[in-house]
Amino acid sequence: MAALPLISIALALVVGAAIILVSTLLLPNRPFDVLLPVRAYVAMFQGAFGSVDGIVNTLVSATPLVLGGLSVGFAFKAGLFNIGAQGQFLLGALGAVAAGVALSDAPPLVAVPGALVVGMLAGALWGFIPGALKAIAGAHEVVTTIMLNYIAVSVIAAAVSGPLDQPGSPSPITADVGNAMLPIIVGRNGHLGIILAIVATALVGWLLYRTTWGFEVRTVGANPDAARYAGMRPRLLVVLTMTLAGLLAGASGAVVVLGVTHVMTASFGTTVGFDSIAVALLGRSDPVGIVAAALLFGAMRAGGPLMQIKAGIPAELVDVLQATILLFLIASPYVRRRLGLRGAKAGVETTDTITRTYGGEAAVR
Repeated sequence: MAALPLISIALALVVGAAIILVSTLLLPNRPFDVLLPVRAYVAMFQGAFGSVDGIVNTLVSATPLVLGGLSVGFAFKAGLFNIGAQGQFLLGALGAVAAGVALSDAPPLVAVPGALVVGMLAGALWGFIPGALKAIAGAHEVVTTIMLNYIAVSVIAAAVSGPLDQPGSPSPITADVGNAMLPIIVGRNGHLGIILAIVATALVGWLLYRTTWGFEVRTVGANPDAARYAGMRPRLLVVLTMTLAGLLAGASGAVVVLGVTHVMTASFGTTVGFDSIAVALLGRSDPVGIVAAALLFGAMRAGGPLMQIKAGIPAELVDVLQATILLFLIASPYVRRRLGLRGAKAGVETTDTITRTYGGEAAVR
């Protein structure tokens, strides 16, 4: 069942190695070294797992990807393509930093959960909007969530440059979240968000496979017409699913702000929301698989700097590897044919969801 994800990772590493070798030919005064890709990957592994700090950095980098991947994967289970995880991530971060600044002097037992809840609710609201639009008007979630991603960027710029701007700062930036900062539980920077990601994984797994709602979500994703004839309410399920997806993505943004940056600039932005799509695809929309995929991506991020130091390979190679993994996953039908894997399936509601739901309204009739 895991053949295609593993093959995608292996092919991406091969492509990355080829890029490294070609780049050495183009750089002046640098001898060609056929073993350079091996040294680069070994250095990346050492940076991610070669020390306690490296392992903690891997966990910290993986934490928002777990939450974001759960957001996208849960929507995939319902036959929905939540490409708006980036916007929901940003609104969750904005809500968390606004609440964190307001509660910065409150006791941590009040400030931390208060900021987290506000961040999750902000993400949930940003997920509810496309869910409601799809259920009421049949608007496709891909279109509406892409639009909301752009709106989220503008909302953050306006909020941080306006009411949240710290007086006297040379450029727009919020105040520190103070006591709303997530407490460190391991190493130098291993914050409480790591535990939150583990709990969220268990809850989503329980919800999907141990509850009536989870069964209905999976049924709607597999066959919305059959779900409707069985007495289920696809429209309501679409709204609830997108709202929960937004809540998870909002939690991802809240964890980054409260656990890592502690402030937000007007141009605040990461690729976590978009990387979460690749994590969900690689993890086959399964909560445990998503954790494994997030750890892989987190390890690449954590090991990238040491790879650059030891092998002289830019850390941006990590972006190339992740994008290549996503490319091979999306091209899974072609990969199966070329490798003769007739019995292997992508294992996720990925390309099926992307192609089957676009322009279709079966899930909301």
